[in-house]
Amino acid sequence: MGTLYLVATPIGNLEDISPRALRILRESIHIAAEDTRHTGSLLKHFNINTPLTSYFEHNKLTKLDFVLEKLAQGDVALVSDAGTPAINDPGYELVQAALASGFDVRPVPGPSAPISALTVSGLPTDSFLYLGYLPHKAGERRNKLKEVAEQPYTLIFFETPHRITDSLEDIQSTLGNRRICVAREMTKLYEEYWRGDISGALEYFKSKEPRGEFTLVIEGKKREENEKWEESKLLDAIKQELKAGRSAKEISADLSGQSGWNKKEIYALVNQHK
Repeated sequence: MGTLYLVATPIGNLEDISPRALRILRESIHIAAEDTRHTGSLLKHFNINTPLTSYFEHNKLTKLDFVLEKLAQGDVALVSDAGTPAINDPGYELVQAALASGFDVRPVPGPSAPISALTVSGLPTDSFLYLGYLPHKAGERRNKLKEVAEQPYTLIFFETPHRITDSLEDIQSTLGNRRICVAREMTKLYEEYWRGDISGALEYFKSKEPRGEFTLVIEGKKREENEKWEESKLLDAIKQELKAGRSAKEISADLSGQSGWNKKEIYALVNQHK
């Protein structure tokens, strides 16, 4: 019985692939790839001859049985076009099916565009919310932004070059003029990081023709001192979290960012109301 390996591949620079990733790709009996032509070029570069099958958004459900049959014979590697599989790319359904069928599933860590952009953004990294691509339609995009407008967490989105300025306009009008880092073409020849506020980013990218893939890292909502929750509101939230079976540590960590209370205070209240 084989193992399903989720193998992270470079988001641009081929030097970022790990020795372990190369070994797993060589030793697997089959590779499920989002784009066999793209992955084929990667394998050719490293002289890897493992058979490929396509596994992408529009065939991910019909290919499940095929991949599971291969797993019954040996190890299978799942790769996306770039970065870590299953993060904004097909993979969740396959992982779920493999686990349900009793196969082992393991990660082969490596490049990840959201994490890479976050770490160099200059914005808080202790808690963040990754939401993939913003919706294509303006109304849906603004509604999605409204859903997270009050969150204190650093926000991470993907965006395409032909929608970047429209999205920045909607972000500014919905979230306000927050700090932002716009990462473009990470690890590639024309790699660029723009840091400042959203109005400045909008002006900058309107002045030139945007190209490449974009990752937006946006400051979460700042909490003003006068926004500290009343104790009654905090207790209601704690009771809801306790009903959900969460631990005092988890509750204090999550509610501290939203409520303005520090973790120790919340932890004590949780233990008082268990």
